[in-house]
Order: sequence, then structure tokens, then C-alpha cells
Amino acid sequence: MPVNPELVGRAFPPTAPYLVGREKVREFARAVFTDAPQYVDPEAARALGYADVVAPPTFAIVMQDITLQQMLAYPDSGIELSRVVHAEQRFRYSRPIVAGDELVATLTVAGIRAMGGNAMVTMEAEVVDAEGAHVVTTTSILLVGDSDA
Repeated sequence: MPVNPELVGRAFPPTAPYLVGREKVREFARAVFTDAPQYVDPEAARALGYADVVAPPTFAIVMQDITLQQMLAYPDSGIELSRVVHAEQRFRYSRPIVAGDELVATLTVAGIRAMGGNAMVTMEAEVVDAEGAHVVTTTSILLVGDSDA
């Protein structure tokens, strides 16, 4: 089944709140091989003006993954994970993510572009904090292969 073109413009429900934990930030920092002290040491982060450890910039992918699961669960999407290649990722921050933040993300399918029998699907997730203030917008582009390939 090809990617459903009716997905364009579809906004999925906001995710459940995600509480950013200090240990999750530390684990992520280790996983991406960063040793900047503000990512692992609360005192170093406070010295820079933050309330707790700061998440590395790519940590926002955690929130986008939750929204991606919503789209993959949508029965008529035409997107099968086995045919997906992650083609591009971008982040636009208003402020860094800090341990203790409670975040909610809302996914919108911004576009679908046919490429032969394949499709490029652009998704944007707006991530806000508990007060509803913008934290980051994540943009992912997925290449969805033809089911007959």
C-alpha cells in the first residue's frame, strides 16, 4: 500500500506528558558520546544558569519518536516501519531541554512527496513545556520504500 496522501496536514493528538529525568539525560549524553559537563553534572549546569542537567540538542528525538509511534499505529497510513529509512532530521529550539521539564509533543504531517514508487514524508513535532511554551520543533523526513521493491 502506498503512503496515504490524506495524511498531509493531519495533526495527531498531543502525547502524554514526558518528564525529563536527570538519569535519562545522562544516559543519552553517554549514548551520543558527549562529555560536556552540563549534560551530566548538575553543578556545571547550574553554573551556566540552568536548573539541572541540560539535554544534548538531539535529545528531542525522544519526543519525536513518541509521535512517530502514533503515526505508525495509524491504520491507513500506508507506512510500514520495515520500509522506512530516516533521511533527515532538524531541530529548531526556543530553549534547551533541562532535567525536570515536563514535555508534550504534537505531530503534524507537513508533506508527502512521491519519488518513483517511494515517498518522502515530512513530519513536524511541536514540543512544549508544562506551561505550553514552545521548547523545540523537530522535523523528520522519512523515505518510505515501495512495498513491491
